[in-house]
Amino acid sequence: MMTKKVELVVAPKEPHFVGDGFRVHNFIPTGFRLDMKRMDPFIMLDYNSKYNFPPSEEPKGVGVHPHRGFETVTIAYKGKVAHHDSSGGGGIIGEGDIQWMTAASGVLHKEYHEENFSKTGGIFQMVQLWVNLPAKDKMSAPKYQAIQNKTIQRYFLEDNLGEIEVIAGDYKTIKGVANTFSPIHMLNAKLKGGAKTDFSFPAAFNTTLLVIEGSVIVNGSDNVPTDHLALFENAGEHFEIEATEDAIVLVLSGEPLNEPIAAHGPFVMNTKQELMDAFNDFNSGKFGYLE
Repeated sequence: MMTKKVELVVAPKEPHFVGDGFRVHNFIPTGFRLDMKRMDPFIMLDYNSKYNFPPSEEPKGVGVHPHRGFETVTIAYKGKVAHHDSSGGGGIIGEGDIQWMTAASGVLHKEYHEENFSKTGGIFQMVQLWVNLPAKDKMSAPKYQAIQNKTIQRYFLEDNLGEIEVIAGDYKTIKGVANTFSPIHMLNAKLKGGAKTDFSFPAAFNTTLLVIEGSVIVNGSDNVPTDHLALFENAGEHFEIEATEDAIVLVLSGEPLNEPIAAHGPFVMNTKQELMDAFNDFNSGKFGYLE
């Protein structure tokens, strides 16, 4: 089996605030080699690295905004987020939980710090992904998957050296809990220092990993420290990571849709006309109502 090599290791850019509650480093898109086409079907990756929010009586967050044509996936590592959308989805996600919202034909959405977390303040650490939808599914009905950490299946490493949480796709014999529209693997590798584990994905899949905690060495040679992202070449299938200290690593691999991308703000479609239709539908109230 051919080895999948690291193409580049990307350091986090200066963070910016999305709304007033999410302090994010934007990894996708960042331009050349990490744009929407290169990372397809992962068309955005915002990473809220550890940040200590002070107590606030008024929950911080992002007010009502629209989405169409893709899915948003929020993975909570620290802190709690409350969210609602105009299709009736919503709830609270805490440490280890996942909010998987399929915007599809269109929703209004808002997300903010959960009330009690807001009042006490504390460490906040999250990832939000946008996952593109195939053209045939972009105008399907919105839906929502509330994934609690306790429902996620795990592969346990030998000698109690860690575990792989399988959010979507599969890892060895374990299947992910999330339903996806195209082949996607989404894994949290939680490793103790010195642990080694291997992964295998098709060469054509776009594959990347983000080190949430600790640091790892890929294939015995490429060091990836905390808060850095590693992009893999589209060649080879197999790679190995070794945790040089206790580590949490988000591993993503997906089959590219290889369809045209027309994106503007909160809409990701296939043509300019579809983008215009999205704005017109939003402005005419077809995305529903959200207070």
